[in-house]
Amino acid sequence: MARRIVLFNKPFQVLSQFTDQSQPPRQTLRDFVPLTGVYPAGRLDYDSEGLMVLTDDGALQNKLANPQHKVSKTYWAQVEGEPTDAALEPLREGIELKDGLTRPAGCEPIADPDVWPRQPPVRYRRAIPTSWIQLTLSEGRNRQVRRMCAAIGFPVLRLIRYRVGSWTLDGLANGEWLLIEKR
Repeated sequence: MARRIVLFNKPFQVLSQFTDQSQPPRQTLRDFVPLTGVYPAGRLDYDSEGLMVLTDDGALQNKLANPQHKVSKTYWAQVEGEPTDAALEPLREGIELKDGLTRPAGCEPIADPDVWPRQPPVRYRRAIPTSWIQLTLSEGRNRQVRRMCAAIGFPVLRLIRYRVGSWTLDGLANGEWLLIEKR
């Protein structure tokens, strides 16, 4: 039996669900992905961007969304300031948050990635430089990357999920989706 997997590059300020009860309604997956019967395998915050995986395969959805399976996800975070390697070390070791100690994360500074402009743009402050870091996590707590970066003194200005498992954003423009059918 075929299963459908959809890779979607979620724009900023789009809900990672197909419906919204708020007034006025916000943009949802339905505004971009016209398919029925596929569901998000995990969430991505309203103010985060990047790769979402949707599927009609419940077992795959559980594997990707349930933290016990430890499927790794890679994020690109534009942060306020320029963290040194030493400043990032607590993220690599696991950092204490209000909901407990995080698993160790892969973390390194990266060059500015070649990404789409965000609307509205990230705030710019001449006196405070920004830089990008790449984090790879194997758990998915609520707003985890933002909380981890804030805990070490580098607030996140923009957050893009680049990879989920073996799938990446490569070749997907902002707001685009790709259907993969598997047997």
